[in-house]
Amino acid sequence: MSAEPDGVRMKLLVELFWTRTGLLLLILVTTSGISMVISSGMAEGTARNLVAALASSTLVSAVVGFTQTLVTSTATRRAMVEPVVAESRKALRELTDEYRALDREFFPSHVFEPTAKPDPAFNQLMMQDLERTRLYCFRGFAGRYAASRLLLAKSECELRVVLADPADEDAITGRARYLLRNAGSDGDYDTIRADLREQVAVGLVGLFLARGRASRIDVTIVSDPPLDRLELFDDSAWLTLYTGTASGSMRLYPRTLRFSEGSFLYGMERAEFLRISNSKAGFHFSLTPATARADFFALFEKITGTALAEPAFDALEAKFHHFRREFSASAQLGS
Repeated sequence: MSAEPDGVRMKLLVELFWTRTGLLLLILVTTSGISMVISSGMAEGTARNLVAALASSTLVSAVVGFTQTLVTSTATRRAMVEPVVAESRKALRELTDEYRALDREFFPSHVFEPTAKPDPAFNQLMMQDLERTRLYCFRGFAGRYAASRLLLAKSECELRVVLADPADEDAITGRARYLLRNAGSDGDYDTIRADLREQVAVGLVGLFLARGRASRIDVTIVSDPPLDRLELFDDSAWLTLYTGTASGSMRLYPRTLRFSEGSFLYGMERAEFLRISNSKAGFHFSLTPATARADFFALFEKITGTALAEPAFDALEAKFHHFRREFSASAQLGS
């Protein structure tokens, strides 16, 4: 919004001709014109000279009056209007600064609408945040995306992950219902649940494979993880709204909001993540570059309830790398 008056000169002329001063000037000009016409038709003599003098004097009065009114109006405008314009500009700047502060505090810096395929702009911006961060926090279902991003990143950071418990039926119910709604009438609930359990297994193997890319990977397995996915960096929080289906726009990749550091939601989500990851209710374990494969096999069995042998591990590893290659290609993240 601009505080600059539009068409100042035109408004000034309109004000001159639609006031009492303008009416007086119009009368003077009209009288002068009529007097000139009358004098031109009169015979030489005193009467003609008087009428001509009247025409000249009224014309001079009209010109002088118009000039004086124009100068006075301009000076008045400069003395009264311009300070108001300056104050309006100052007030608008202050209001704009206040709105910007509110935007940073309560509104997302970026909004990504639901898509059927990975959005390259979304993923490239998130990877930029990952490259700058020292601590990467991921709260989701399986952890495949966290492991893939860690392998694709060119910098090293600490990773903390909160995942769903694949051995707990309630832990996968919410995500299964979402995927079932996305699949439509052809979706099979039992098949989706089996796929979700496999995704957790693939995600665990992916985190094990990515352990050398992080100084430390701390994993928390919980039975009631929030349905919305959170990816938290030093300067941003990304919230993927699996619960935000009120608009009826069902996509495989739901609406995602990015909040900057210092915003209300960033602080709230960071505190909630730390509360969950430090809670005694979940199962906690760590992966480091020194974690041996046999140690991971024992952890895998404890988490999933299924023993993991070399052939099964190789199969899960192949599935993870297939997922990583597909994801990186569709998101245009390179290899």
